[in-house]
Amino acid sequence: MSPPLPMLPITRPSIDEETIAAVGEVLRSGWITSGPKVQAFEAALSNICGGRPVRAFNSGTATLEVALRLADVGPGDEVITTPLTWVATANVILEVGATPVLVDVDPVTRNIDLEQAEAAVTPRTRALLPVDLAGLPVDRDRLYAIAARHRLRVVEDAAQSFGAAWNGQPIGSMGDFVSFSFHANKNLTTCEGGALVLPHDIDPGLCERRRLQGVKRAADGTMDVDVLGGKFNLTDVAAALGLGQLRRLREFTERRRALARRYFATIEPTLGLTLPVADFHHCNWHMFQPLLPAGSDRGAFIAAMKEEGIGIGVHYPPLHLFSLYRGLGFHAGQFPQAEDVGARTVTLPLFPAMSDGDVDRVCAALRRTLT
Repeated sequence: MSPPLPMLPITRPSIDEETIAAVGEVLRSGWITSGPKVQAFEAALSNICGGRPVRAFNSGTATLEVALRLADVGPGDEVITTPLTWVATANVILEVGATPVLVDVDPVTRNIDLEQAEAAVTPRTRALLPVDLAGLPVDRDRLYAIAARHRLRVVEDAAQSFGAAWNGQPIGSMGDFVSFSFHANKNLTTCEGGALVLPHDIDPGLCERRRLQGVKRAADGTMDVDVLGGKFNLTDVAAALGLGQLRRLREFTERRRALARRYFATIEPTLGLTLPVADFHHCNWHMFQPLLPAGSDRGAFIAAMKEEGIGIGVHYPPLHLFSLYRGLGFHAGQFPQAEDVGARTVTLPLFPAMSDGDVDRVCAALRRTLT
């Protein structure tokens, strides 16, 4: 009997020896917090984003919070977003003292339903906060048309869509505020980290002060604090990792797309799975997420796949069903499309180091588990 195959996780970062050596050089340099590597990383990100100002942070959550503060969102304001996202998207709205207004998702794209988003605009609405779920961009043309009609700011939660595009333009190269995450599970990682792309009307210096305790330094060594800031800076150690990852971004994206194509070609229609939109023009394929057949026992499915040596994730439970948000007045049945997707979604393994055989192995396990 052949030995069991190793567990296949849902994701795993690809970090090459050159990048590991670059991180080692930073550690030996004695300058390990924010410094020249962060500046180089920001410049490289700006180049990808069409020359727009980009500032690196220690998380994608911090970028969202700072973006809302830079957009002057605060108490008395409303921000429209989706319930089908990592809870940080709504938490940051509460952090700045504003009110999250949730609207349902489009059942096909699983992104925010823009028609419902526009219908939810009130005189108190200050911003739209869309999420590119699984790396599939929200329709930027419709999004910004709505924002223009109602004079709203847009904070794009592009945590999952770095490397994706809209009509041939990289996400981040257009629009208002654009927030990226570089968490360990993202298409590009700095272990923990993020970046904020700034619009033309925002002073990058103000963003930097919001990032680091509000401190403003003068050439003569004196300093002042003129705004409230946090402790959100990225380290040079993380930036060195990010620079190494950027060299391989195109390679990573192409491999993810190839793996997604293999999933589409190999998953058997008779299994009853609802597959995601087969978008290979815009999406970066951060995740591959079919929906289980209605009425399936997802817990039993996950356990059975684990027995097969296949890791399965759930991204995401609808956040309005969490206790915190129920306490704010949200309730079950309020967003039926998000609740249906949230109850049936499963995340299959997808990362650049996977082989075609790994995809075939997942699909074979699906066949044994679902038939």
